[in-house]
Formats: sequence, structure tokens, C-alpha cells
Amino acid sequence: MRGTSFAAVLEQAFALCRQARWATGGSAKADRQECLSHQLRARVLLVLGVILAAILFAILPIATRAGSVALPPEAREAMDAMYGGDPDAAIPIARRVQKEMPDHPLGYLLEAEALWWKRYCASCEIRYGMMDAWKRGRYPGDDAYLAVSGREIEAAEKLLATSETAEMHVYAGLGYALRARVYGLRGENRNVARAAVKGRAEMLRALDLDPQQADAAAVLGVYNYYVETLSPIVKLLRVFMGIPGGNKDEGIRQMELGARQGVFMAVDSRFILATLIRQYDLKYEQALAAAEPLTVRYPRNPLFLVLAGNLNEELGRKSKAAEYFHAALDANVSDPVCAVRVRDMGGAFLRSVQ
Repeated sequence: MRGTSFAAVLEQAFALCRQARWATGGSAKADRQECLSHQLRARVLLVLGVILAAILFAILPIATRAGSVALPPEAREAMDAMYGGDPDAAIPIARRVQKEMPDHPLGYLLEAEALWWKRYCASCEIRYGMMDAWKRGRYPGDDAYLAVSGREIEAAEKLLATSETAEMHVYAGLGYALRARVYGLRGENRNVARAAVKGRAEMLRALDLDPQQADAAAVLGVYNYYVETLSPIVKLLRVFMGIPGGNKDEGIRQMELGARQGVFMAVDSRFILATLIRQYDLKYEQALAAAEPLTVRYPRNPLFLVLAGNLNEELGRKSKAAEYFHAALDANVSDPVCAVRVRDMGGAFLRSVQ
């Protein structure tokens, strides 16, 4: 039996079953007996194979499983809180993870992500008929945000110095991506470029080690889309600064992959993809297809609701848009600055469809 696959044994058993079913005369009984013998052998092998696979899955290190990033229940809880529209509730959970695993980047990543959503909402406003976080100056909380993302990168790099894994490269790359976000809000283009290039290098190395890393692909997708959509003048500067080029179509494909299979980037990929193709490509139906699953899973996140409402408005579905805007205005927003932004944006959009 060595070298015989489970599928081959099953196929052999089923073929014999068919022969026994159609057999005639005195040989039918013998065929049925042989069929049952092969079925029993196949079932035993299948059960043994499942048990062996389960044992191997349990004992292999997490980082060796293709495309996987393992998260403890506390991390899932923090992510559900921040994406559910309450990043303030996620921060103490993230800090608890930091105390439990001080040398691991996970807790710092969770806190930085929660802080980012607070900063994003605080910077949101309507321009050109779109909701987005537009450029602004330095905010008092920026230094704390950058410090947390710095600790996340430092923790990942220390673990990489001990043992190189795709998972730790993903953590490091996400840390640089978090830094690039706030630099972008502040209009610090050189800092954005440096952080983006470093993050890109980390994600490329992660994919070298594990081609199934959907989170790495998603971050590269954001990079590829943004770099391809730069203005001609900025593209010229990109060449002089040595910033690698991008590919918008490939970026969309990578973000869609991250939305389907990512662990850390599943939500961000959908939100970023929807805002990008809404803003740059004016593909409202495609953007809505990316955004609406967020409103289903997180029906109390006002930012997701406002985005979906805006896209429905662009598609001429005013009654549906109004439903989303009303839901956003009814959402309980714990952050007072974000609450004001949501009230202003939701109210303005609602008036535009009435």
C-alpha cells in the first residue's frame, strides 16, 4: 500500500462496487465481498490519514503553516471591537496582550491599528462628494501612535533576528504600513516613501518564504495601486527617489485576495479597495461590492455605513443610501471627536438624498 493515495484506493473501491452491482451469475457475491474489503481498507486509511494530519497540524510551529497567522481569542476580540466601531474598547484588550506577550508584536499591532481608526475618523470629512481622511497637520496623539508602531516593528525584527519566518516579516511590514498611514495624513511624503518601501520589502520577503501569505499580498496591493495612480510629476520624483513602481490591476487583485483570505488585512483590504476604486476609478458598483460585506459583518461601524451610503447615492439608490446614513447617525460612537465627524458627514449626506 505504500505510495497509494487515499483517492486512488477509494476510486478502486467504488469501481469494484459498480462491478459488483452490475455483475451477474455466480460471480456477483464474490465481487461484492471484494468491494466491501476495499471499502473497509479505504475507510481505515482515510481515518488514519485524518488523524495523522491533525497530529501534524497540532505539533508543527504556527509559522510553518502556509499562509496562516494564528491569533489568540483576545486578538479576535480586539479586532471585532475596533472594526465594530469601538476602537477604544480594543485598546485595553491590546495592552493586555502586550503584558501577556511583551516580546511579541501582536499586542502592539492591535493597539496601533485601533489608534489608527481613531485618527482616521478624526480626520474624515466630505470633499468632492466623498468621505475620506484628508491631509492635516500634526495631531497631539501622533507621537504615541508612532511609538506603538515602532515597538511593533522592533519586536518583529528581534524575533526575525532569532528565526526568520514569513509571519514575522508580515508583522514588520504591517508596522511600516501603519507608520506610512499617519505620515500620509500629515503630508510628509518622504517619510511616507521610506516607510512604504521598507514595508514593501518586508512583504516581498514574506511571500518569498510563504507564497500563500494573503496579508502580505494585500499590503503589496495597496502599494501597487497607489504608486501606479500617482500624478506624472510625482511619478517622475519617484524615479529620482528610487521608489519601485506599481501595477494598479495587480494591486486590485492582491487587495481582493487579502479581503478573502487575509487575517489582519481582511477588513482593511475591503475598505481601502472600496475607497480607492470609488475615488480614482469611479467604479461605484465594484466599490460597493467590496464595501457592503463590511456593513453586514459590522453593522454598527459608522464609517462603513457612511461609505456604503455614499456609494449607493452615486448609483442613484437614494432610499438605500438614506438607510445607511440613518444607521450611521444612530450608531453609538465612543470617541467624541469621531462622533462629531460622523454626525457632520452623515447629516450632510442625508440631506443630499432627501
